[in-house]
Amino acid sequence: MEYVLTVIGDPRSRPLNAALVEAARGAVAASRSTPGEADWLAEGIACDIPFDGSEPTITQALVREALGPAPLDLVIQPSSGRRKRLLIADMESTIIAEEMLDELAGVAGIGPEVEEITALAMAGELDFEAALRERVGLLTGMKRETLESAAAAMTLNPGAKTLVATMHAAGAYCALVSGGFTFFTEKVRAACGFSEDRANRLEIENGHLTGRVLDPILGRAAKLVALEELTKSLGLTLQDSCAVGDGANDLAMIGAAGLGVAYHGKPKVRAAAQFRIDHGDLTALLYMQGFRRSEFREDDAAAEAS
Repeated sequence: MEYVLTVIGDPRSRPLNAALVEAARGAVAASRSTPGEADWLAEGIACDIPFDGSEPTITQALVREALGPAPLDLVIQPSSGRRKRLLIADMESTIIAEEMLDELAGVAGIGPEVEEITALAMAGELDFEAALRERVGLLTGMKRETLESAAAAMTLNPGAKTLVATMHAAGAYCALVSGGFTFFTEKVRAACGFSEDRANRLEIENGHLTGRVLDPILGRAAKLVALEELTKSLGLTLQDSCAVGDGANDLAMIGAAGLGVAYHGKPKVRAAAQFRIDHGDLTALLYMQGFRRSEFREDDAAAEAS
């Protein structure tokens, strides 16, 4: 069939059941589309419903209405070409739970001031580069040891290792591209098994932050450039890629990728992205690509990274 609807819930609560799937199939039929049989990717978590139809946007709206307040993410896409050969992921509030500048600011006793700038920048209300330089400037003199302690406390979001390990095992190239800093991305790359990381560079002299970020600044435009460079170097097209992020500086790469996903995104990002994860964890990106739970790879990410 031409399209597939994937209904996805949080693996921790497993909210999806047969009644909800049948309600979704009924809504597909009500949209003057022809649904196929439901195909469970993971019991209680994710299910594919293939269908033929001409108005997938209307179909998704009717399915959303039929499911009511159920905490489920919905994705409609063409049935062909679902599995992507490139993953490009934002780091902060996507692969990890933290915003690292906010964490450092908290230690320095200027948390509220920096958090406000971060929130405005991620919402697209401030210029990203100017906001980055301003926040780093406020940390002038911070010891390298403080950065190391913050790095040791980083927490991976649920499903991060599984996402990278599974896509890598299926032959995809996985890149971590962050508006944050290489001091942190290098550690997350190793922990998750990403093939490479790209980020900004903090200037550290005599064991202390100088308050400066080294040029060039990696922001919204640079993330899109990274996506384009990687697809070209790998002999792929943008349609072969999956990009995921939560902030305004991720919008360009999310919009260009074949599967561009807002992960628990800021309002502006959720409104602009074609695909969204509002309830599930990062393994939702695997279900979007048609992976079954039985195909997931778990703890061998770093060992398999190229």
